[in-house]
Amino acid sequence: MTVGYRRRWFGLGALALSMLALGFDMTILNVALTTLSGELHAGTSALQWIVDSYLLVFGALLLPAGLLGDRFGRKWLLLTGLGIFGLASLAGAFAGGTGGVIAARLFMGLGAAIVMPLSMSMLPAIFPPHERTRAVAVWSASTALGLPLGPLLGGWLLQNFWWGSIFLINVPVVVIGGIAVAFLLPETRDPAAPRVDLSGSLLSMAGLVALVYGVIEAPARGWTDPVVLGCFVLAVALLAAFVRWERRAADPMLPMALFRDRAFVWAMVAAVTANLMMGGILFVLPQYLEAVQGSDVFDTGLKLIPMLLGLLAGGVATDRAAPRTGHKPIMVLGLLVLAAGLGWGALTGAGDGYAATVPWLVVVGVGSGLTLIPAMDAVLAALPADQAGRGSGLVQTLRQTGGTLGVAGLGSLLAGIYRDRVDTGGLPAGAAGAARDSIGGAVAAAGRLEDGGLLASARDAYVHGMDAVLGACAAAALAVAVLLWLFQPGREPEGAAPAVDEPESDHEHVVP
Repeated sequence: MTVGYRRRWFGLGALALSMLALGFDMTILNVALTTLSGELHAGTSALQWIVDSYLLVFGALLLPAGLLGDRFGRKWLLLTGLGIFGLASLAGAFAGGTGGVIAARLFMGLGAAIVMPLSMSMLPAIFPPHERTRAVAVWSASTALGLPLGPLLGGWLLQNFWWGSIFLINVPVVVIGGIAVAFLLPETRDPAAPRVDLSGSLLSMAGLVALVYGVIEAPARGWTDPVVLGCFVLAVALLAAFVRWERRAADPMLPMALFRDRAFVWAMVAAVTANLMMGGILFVLPQYLEAVQGSDVFDTGLKLIPMLLGLLAGGVATDRAAPRTGHKPIMVLGLLVLAAGLGWGALTGAGDGYAATVPWLVVVGVGSGLTLIPAMDAVLAALPADQAGRGSGLVQTLRQTGGTLGVAGLGSLLAGIYRDRVDTGGLPAGAAGAARDSIGGAVAAAGRLEDGGLLASARDAYVHGMDAVLGACAAAALAVAVLLWLFQPGREPEGAAPAVDEPESDHEHVVP
């Protein structure tokens, strides 16, 4: 079945709306933690689980969710994921305590784990190759738009409504997106997809839960803490057992042949790198804008918009250039631009204002768009039609896990430099501990004690840590650009056979 031009673009709008809800949900909670702590009497541990319960389920279920979509229908499962996400958001809005919020976040992670890979796997099913780059750009931009929109929306909601509104806002977005998906998108499935392998699924989920939990705990406990090391050892053992199981399985859930396709592997490396860079920036920059430059939450969201505009500009440039040049030169150029923007940002001084921040934010955004969008397009192009769900689940698993691991490592680098440089001499024990713990704690302690010296020291220490993070990201982006130039295959001639040595299934079904 061929999906009509208007119908597929309106359908993409439905997918983009769904991804927008997931995008701002990733950041909207960050501005509400202080409110939740007061309103629900939530301690540090409870607040951590409110955040982490979502991440644990989300990371563990991306891969099996993609396989289920291939087998039972991607549209049907996508609607199911949206329904779970919407109902869990509704439950979270009216939860009576931290236990209810944590449970709601867990089911929101379940819904998001279904929606993310299935929405991506729909793109090659409804768009021909010459339109796919533009479709990927819209899909990627909708998620990116949600990231700065989260603090903006969250700040406005908390100023005008009760804390539950940050969850309730998801419901109308999901309902509208779900209705549009139901009426505009076709059903696609592969009846020849392998059955869900319970043993393989359990091994992959347990391994990813152990890995993500270790990554989450590492910045707080330390990378050499026995619990963290135990999680990493367990994760390696379980994931190795999963790969071994999959290599012997008659119908593997993991498309191993994709790892023999250099076009897929190196495009995936570029996508993970861009995702990690964006995650690192969104981790350090809001704290810089708020604690060092003195912006409030709403202003911080606004000040992230130049990076988004740069990403959109990179997407437009990719859409125009990709048909003529192929993916490789655009990805390499994007990584070089990204490295230049990050290197520029690494020169930031504690006394610099926002006017000095805007130019390198725009450059970083352009580089991200020039990297991420062609990388995702190249990944989708490498996926056989009958493996769109499984492949998308694998892509999102690698992206999200790699991003989480990278942000944890960058967070540890930032925290180590900050603690070494902040001057807490002569402070009361409680204030000194808070100041060493975070820049936010230092700003609060300096305000209570009216200590301008502590404030200046903390801001200087944080900027040094941020510069180190941006410098490390710039070096990583430059290294990946060189590797891509050396090892990523060039553009294939017209009519070339797919690099993956598995034949495309002739059982792929598209149902109106």
